[in-house]
Amino acid sequence: MVTDQATYNRKKFRNQVLIFIIKLAVYLSIVYVNLTQHKWFETHTLVARITNALSIFLGANLLISIGWIVMISWYLRKNRMQRLTRDNFVLGINRISSVLNTIFALISIMVLFGVNPFNMFVSVSIAAAAFALLSKDYVTNMINGLIIMFSDQLSLGDQIRVGEFRGKVLDITLINVVLQNDDDDIVLIPNSVIFSTMVLNQSKQNIKKLTIEFELDLRHQSSPDELEKELKGVLRPFSTNITENSFSLKILEIKKDLVHYKVQFLIPRPDKETERKMRRLLINTILSFSGREVNAQEDSL
Repeated sequence: MVTDQATYNRKKFRNQVLIFIIKLAVYLSIVYVNLTQHKWFETHTLVARITNALSIFLGANLLISIGWIVMISWYLRKNRMQRLTRDNFVLGINRISSVLNTIFALISIMVLFGVNPFNMFVSVSIAAAAFALLSKDYVTNMINGLIIMFSDQLSLGDQIRVGEFRGKVLDITLINVVLQNDDDDIVLIPNSVIFSTMVLNQSKQNIKKLTIEFELDLRHQSSPDELEKELKGVLRPFSTNITENSFSLKILEIKKDLVHYKVQFLIPRPDKETERKMRRLLINTILSFSGREVNAQEDSL
């Protein structure tokens, strides 16, 4: 699998280099023709507009690509990385490159139809200001997305909790953060929500907490110590997956007829499948306590 991924990355890199060379060759050819056939283009305005539009787009695209290569190379050297990985900085550079390419593509289309980009900008400035006011939430999300990408607070692959949502960060776009929860559902959280809500990043601690809250009847005969001992016992097969001395059973609240408990421990190496097994085992054990309560009540009757 690793070999297949490496082969795919090498093939993708070769294709990108080939595309770059082709774009460079086309751009140099257009520039050469424009310089040598200037008088001919004066009599063929449509062809002149097409070549001008192509030269603007390809020239800008090549400069953006060169800037991308320089920034990524600097980043790899700075972090002493041997190969390109998909992380926040690379994601941010890719998003900025896409936005710049889109802007120059629009400028090229204006040139193709004989529209002066500067005059167009001046004439629609008022409309653009009104549009910016109407789409301020979208712009805010874009800015927040770029801030998230270039910060180290959230990274791809982190396990985070935002309000009632919890999951793994799959992607960070200019609009939202994409999470995958424990049920493998995809949750899209707007970037503005990330900035206005408390976010718990469990991955930055290099550990993960497994927490289960439950209630038991006050008439239950077992003491909290006995309950804790039994829960620890069922987790003994998973001792290597639990941080030593991190297991705790707390009484959160004593109600009229119930005791509200919380069992919690740390997982040094998060593993979704192992976590599910431990959670299920604990829940089954807790349910067995409830069954014992019913049996005890029936015996007393």
